[in-house]
Amino acid sequence: MWHKNGHQEEPKVVRIGDRLVGDGQPCFVIAEGGVNHNGSEELAGRLIRIAAEARADAVKFQKRSVRDILTRAALERPYLSPNSFGSTYGEHRQKLELDEEVWWRLKELTQDLGLVFLGSAWDKRSGDFLDELGVPAFKVASADLTNLDLLEHLARKGKPMLVSTGMSTMAEVAEAVACVRRCNDQLVLLQCTSTYPSSFDEVNLRVMRTYREAFDVLVGYSGHERGIAVSEAAATLGACVIERHFTVDRTLPGPDHAASLEPLGLQKLVRDIRNIERALGSATKTIMPSEQPVRERLAKSVVARAGIPAGTVITEDMLALKGPGNGIPANRLRHVVGRIAPIDVPEDTLIPKDALDWQTHAT
Repeated sequence: MWHKNGHQEEPKVVRIGDRLVGDGQPCFVIAEGGVNHNGSEELAGRLIRIAAEARADAVKFQKRSVRDILTRAALERPYLSPNSFGSTYGEHRQKLELDEEVWWRLKELTQDLGLVFLGSAWDKRSGDFLDELGVPAFKVASADLTNLDLLEHLARKGKPMLVSTGMSTMAEVAEAVACVRRCNDQLVLLQCTSTYPSSFDEVNLRVMRTYREAFDVLVGYSGHERGIAVSEAAATLGACVIERHFTVDRTLPGPDHAASLEPLGLQKLVRDIRNIERALGSATKTIMPSEQPVRERLAKSVVARAGIPAGTVITEDMLALKGPGNGIPANRLRHVVGRIAPIDVPEDTLIPKDALDWQTHAT
């Protein structure tokens, strides 16, 4: 990673479970189940298996203590919509919560399938539970970026913090960063646009670079856009974490299904990110071994335009550029001019490679 002043920075990494996340590491892909389990352990288990089949790195669900985060009026507000799971908003939200013993079973299933198990903590009580559950990092949703009390509570637990920054100002992000860093330097800021789905012209992936330069922090992307191209672009631009909602079926009732990836979409996203990482490759320009036979077949070499007798001082009009490309490269033609041929060179043949060492007329 290079700083804008041209100096090389020290790589930044955090450890999440058995994975290193950050500079020089593979992009950490979080399959965000959210509340797309619809309150069903069976459906949550299906989501975990889908994430494993897609080869995501982690699967994540959301944990709320509903009565801790909503006023009585909000809890009792009528909530009548096609996505409602109760007659009031409180009933709806509570229906989307899983019992704590279910979380333990889901964590075990996730680990058995080789994934990291994560949770978003929407309040202190939920954060304490997730800590007891043994999650290796905390996710904080955009809705709680300004909840400095919660940020500090979670940061003090000493685990990596993945903080989404949707629907917030740069000043609010700076305040959140300072809050976390007072007791924890393991921070990844996720650029996010909190609309479902997000419009492409409001995604603003370049904000990741702004965060990196302003806060000297690891950056990632939590996406709600349609399709997978934008998330893939985020990985190309240096996101070390990509988070996307996914579901069994986008037509299911519930708040997040419509803006989620279905199983094939999640599979393609992970596949494409891994291919992008391979394609980014090395910063060193060189001829690839696979290119060598193509170069020999298609590139041009220096050849004798007409026969050149031994003892002749070679001039440019005696030379031409033709394939194959396994002779003296075309860009070395002028290095042959002025040399004395020690042997006969037949017409329309490659000038021998050792011609670059032949005696020059000047000597």
